[in-house]
Amino acid sequence: MKKHQLMNDQERFIANDAYARNAGIVLVESAPGRARVKMEVSGMHLNSHGTVHGGAIFTLADTAFAVASNSHGIPAAAINAHISYMKSASSGTLFADAEEFALNPKLASYTVRVTDEGGAPVAIFQGMVYRKTPRK
Repeated sequence: MKKHQLMNDQERFIANDAYARNAGIVLVESAPGRARVKMEVSGMHLNSHGTVHGGAIFTLADTAFAVASNSHGIPAAAINAHISYMKSASSGTLFADAEEFALNPKLASYTVRVTDEGGAPVAIFQGMVYRKTPRK
């Protein structure tokens, strides 16, 4: 698949994700098994402490995970996801970079690093998907 075609498919994929779109998440780039998304922090992302809500950070990471895991043209659905938070953020732009760790016909696993605009770690996310590979 050509890089241009892949980007169009992944742009379409994220455009169809109403939850991510409403959270302000934007696709920065994608390649097979990889994705980078960003979210500009706004008031709707903040919790009662004035920092970005853990659910907003999880959504950002999960979106990168979804784009990366569906980048091979085979529908993939999460079966497990875990996140650990390293530091809080209250403004600026957050980035999530997903990278494929392992891939087989039915399962694939990914690591997503969430960072602030200075590159400081905010969270680490690990997820596994079930790939709906057609039977031969």
